Amino acid sequence: MHIQDTHWASASALAAGGGTVSATAGNGRGDGPRTTPLRVDAQRNLEHVLRAAREVFGELGYGAPMEDVARRARVGVGTVYRRFPSKDVLVRRIAEEETSRLTDQARAALGQEDEPWSALSRFLRTSVASGAGRLLPPQVLRVGVPEEVGGSAVAGSGAEEARVPQQRTQPGAGELRLVPEEREPVADAADDAGAAALLDVVGRLVERARAAGELRPDVSVSDVLLVIATAAPSLPDAAQQAAASARLLDILLEGLRSR
Repeated sequence: MHIQDTHWASASALAAGGGTVSATAGNGRGDGPRTTPLRVDAQRNLEHVLRAAREVFGELGYGAPMEDVARRARVGVGTVYRRFPSKDVLVRRIAEEETSRLTDQARAALGQEDEPWSALSRFLRTSVASGAGRLLPPQVLRVGVPEEVGGSAVAGSGAEEARVPQQRTQPGAGELRLVPEEREPVADAADDAGAAALLDVVGRLVERARAAGELRPDVSVSDVLLVIATAAPSLPDAAQQAAASARLLDILLEGLRSR
């Protein structure tokens, strides 16, 4: 799994729109926040950059340099920076899109499968087959480990626990939290809301399967998301990658099921 933390810039607005470009983007100069529609060739370059970024970050992690993205997109690195003034902005764009896609997949599984285990396994298979696990943002995958104070584990505050529903399954268990490290800028409201929506809908899948007695009682939302990330290896051959993902997911699903 090649998921790496990166410094999350607070400029998500720069990455949100796919059809406009700012007059100030990339050079820090201009007359203000004026935007104009992208030309056809500029729109095509943007699509190439986004596709290349998904491939490169999926293979190498979010630490991959912008030069690799430009090379894969077959454009100059200056073209990438004109649309995304920093790698943080590009990473945020890709992570937001991936979080939204996973949330939609989880909602579809909830709405189209009556059986709780079928809904959970469908979500996992769909997500792994799409390679989504390789692009999950760090704040969703970060597993919080209780700190040791005076020889005893101390759990997070009630406010933190409330932000990630149905995560704690037993004392001392690892859990995912939407709490960035102190050394990193706090993610903005859009990031937080997107990740919270994903955790909420996956939490409902987990709770349904657990209540039906089909999911091990110690399995948490964090475990499910880690399965998605783990079962999406990046291999050079597409057929090999699909076969390896399917086989690994079969094994992991057996490990999640209640006996």
